[in-house]
Amino acid sequence: MAGTILVVDDEATLRGIVRNYMEQEGFTVLESSDGAEALAVLRQREVDLVLLDWMMPGMSGLDTCRKVREFSEVPIIFLTAKTDEFDKLLGLELGADDYITKPFSLRELVARVRVVLRRLQKANQGGAPTQEKQKEQLVRGPLLVDLGKHAVWLDGAAVTLTPTEFNLLVTLASAPGRVYSRLQLLESALGEEYAGYERSIDTHISNLRKKIERDPGQPKLILTVFGVGYKFGESI
Repeated sequence: MAGTILVVDDEATLRGIVRNYMEQEGFTVLESSDGAEALAVLRQREVDLVLLDWMMPGMSGLDTCRKVREFSEVPIIFLTAKTDEFDKLLGLELGADDYITKPFSLRELVARVRVVLRRLQKANQGGAPTQEKQKEQLVRGPLLVDLGKHAVWLDGAAVTLTPTEFNLLVTLASAPGRVYSRLQLLESALGEEYAGYERSIDTHISNLRKKIERDPGQPKLILTVFGVGYKFGESI
C-alpha cells in the first residue's frame, strides 16, 4: 500500500530523517523546504499524502494548508510542536486529516500515514460501478451520496469532501435518527487507532456542515444531540 509522500519542513535534517525511514518502509518521498515550493510540487506531481510542518518561515503550514485546499483534497498530516488542543483543532478545521506532535516516533508517524492512506484507499475502492454498486446510493433530501463512486451531490451540484468527511457522512446518513457518540464516529471515520481524539470529530462535523447544510448555523441534516453526539435528521 506504499505511495508518494511529500515532506514539507524547513529543517533539512528532519526531512532527511523522515525520508530515509519512510523509504525503508517502501514509500517514495519528495521534499519541500517551504510552503511555496510545496504548492508547486503538488501542482506538478501526483502525491498521495503531505506531511506538513506547522511553523515555517514565510508561508506557515496553516497558510500552506489553506492554499492546498483551494485546488486539492490530498490528505495532510500536520507535524507540529504545538500541544494546545485549540491549535490542533484549527489545523483540522482548515482541512488537515491528522496531526502528530513533535518530537515524534518515526514508527508512529508511519503508522499514522498508513492509517490515512488505508482510509483513502478503502473509500476509493471499487473501480467501475457494478449493478450492485449502482444501488449503493443514499438519497437524503437534497443530498445524493454515491458510495461506489465516492461522490456527493447537493441539489445536483457536486460537493468535494475529504475522506474523513465522506466517511462521517456515510455513517450518519446510512441510519437517519440513530445517535452516534463521538467515539463511535471517530472509530468509523478514522479507525480505532485514533481513540482519544474524540473532540476532533466536532471540527470535522463543523467542516462537513459548511459543505452540505444550506444554513450551517441552523443545520437540518446533521443534528447535535447534546451530551451524546450526532445524528442524521429523520425527517429528511
